[in-house]
Amino acid sequence: WFGRHHLPTMVKGAQKAKAAAQAAKKGIHTRAARAPRTSVHFHLPKTLALARKPKYQRKSTAKRPSMDKYSIVRYPLTTESAMKMIEDSNTLVFIVELRANKHQIKKAVKELYEIDCAKINTLIRPDGLKKAYVKLSQDHDALDVANKIGII
Repeated sequence: WFGRHHLPTMVKGAQKAKAAAQAAKKGIHTRAARAPRTSVHFHLPKTLALARKPKYQRKSTAKRPSMDKYSIVRYPLTTESAMKMIEDSNTLVFIVELRANKHQIKKAVKELYEIDCAKINTLIRPDGLKKAYVKLSQDHDALDVANKIGII
């Protein structure tokens, strides 16, 4: 009745029955002990963040800086009071970019006119423009520089 070809299936069946008996006795819904939470805040787990690999460039060229020396210093002022400052206190007066600070103004004036500044005072006029009083160092004469840039 039981040939050789039925013997391996009987052994497998016995193993299955043994496993089922163990599962019935122990239960299949056992869970490993969870680690106790030490913080009251829930933080999302860190997942894999891949680097971007764009198929094409979004901009064809790099953005040029908007505050270069030519856009910082707009133009020199040639009013009577500005001329008096040039003659009396060795100071040039410029209208400058509203967002420029004193360090940027000093650097731009040095690059544009090859002069050294001793001090810079700024104010914002009622019409919204920024005015810069550029006091030159002792070794530069404001009158000569004004002649060179053509405001006198």
